[in-house]
Amino acid sequence: MRAGELARSRRRQEAIARAVAYVILVAGAAAIMVPFVWMVSTSLKDKDQLFTRELQWIPTLPVTVQVTDQEYNVYTSLSDGRYGLLLERLPAGKMRIAWLGKERPPETLARVPDDVETVLEEQVAQYRRPGARWSNYREALTPPNFRFLLYLRNTLIITIAALVGQVLSCSLVAFGFARLRFPARGPLFIMVLATMMLPAQVTMVPLFKLFVTVGWYDTFLPLTVPAFFATSGFFVFLLRQYFMGIPLEMDEAARIDGASSWQIYHRVVLPQARAAVATVAIFSFMAHWNDFLGPLIYLGSPELRTLSLALYAFQGEHSVDIQLLMAAATVVMLPLLVLFAVAQRYFIQGVVISGVKG
Repeated sequence: MRAGELARSRRRQEAIARAVAYVILVAGAAAIMVPFVWMVSTSLKDKDQLFTRELQWIPTLPVTVQVTDQEYNVYTSLSDGRYGLLLERLPAGKMRIAWLGKERPPETLARVPDDVETVLEEQVAQYRRPGARWSNYREALTPPNFRFLLYLRNTLIITIAALVGQVLSCSLVAFGFARLRFPARGPLFIMVLATMMLPAQVTMVPLFKLFVTVGWYDTFLPLTVPAFFATSGFFVFLLRQYFMGIPLEMDEAARIDGASSWQIYHRVVLPQARAAVATVAIFSFMAHWNDFLGPLIYLGSPELRTLSLALYAFQGEHSVDIQLLMAAATVVMLPLLVLFAVAQRYFIQGVVISGVKG
């Protein structure tokens, strides 16, 4: 009997601990999502809703009504405080309404007397309705404000070239350290890991002088060619750890069948390491898609700007139009969200297994 009570108590404690963990995870995820939700919300607002005293999460639009000759009593009620109207004349005989009184005015209004604005004293709230201004995206992403297609092409060229180079070169180096036996393998791998502790700022000036000397400045070459030489120690380490978890008997069986080291690499090891390769590809895509310092240093022509660099220039030109800036930033971030949503299973599997095996 006591054993059953202990088992029930243990299950109860595990359920409570699991519930607390879920609550903490949900709270943390909500806190992380706040800036993203605010960015999307701001991208759908108009200018009048940006600079308000209260933080407004839901985008709203001003109500536009047709002016008629009906219901003149709306304006005769100003004296008792029920309605207070502030009207902005719009094209096509329409008006934008802000209301000040205790009650919401009707949406069909009369012709406004010339002296109505002199009666009003303080604006309390605007008469608006929930709605999104999708035209912000069209305005933000069309020339001359933001040459989106040009910057997208430049970013894709750099990102895809660097991704292919890093996946190929880092997987080859990792295969050599994990599956081959050669002198000084251990010290060489330690040297590769030591490059992870070297700040990029240390090599920034020498690399810049080197690329300028060979005539690569203001081209995509400094941002793509180094990726083909396994310059990322982290990717080499990640793939090596995964490759070491693949049984060596598979290599021996392949060699008995006459397979070379290259055939073992791309026919035996790589198919078994899809999760790790996908993780490296995701990390590489995110790093080069968001890279700002590299294009800032090596690209001087406006026609060669990447999305991150163009977004920075857009911020300087449209610092007042925050809604347009947030619209452009949302579109730039969208491919990363789609990529992670599609490949998150491989990403999590590759990180977990690479950190456990070996």
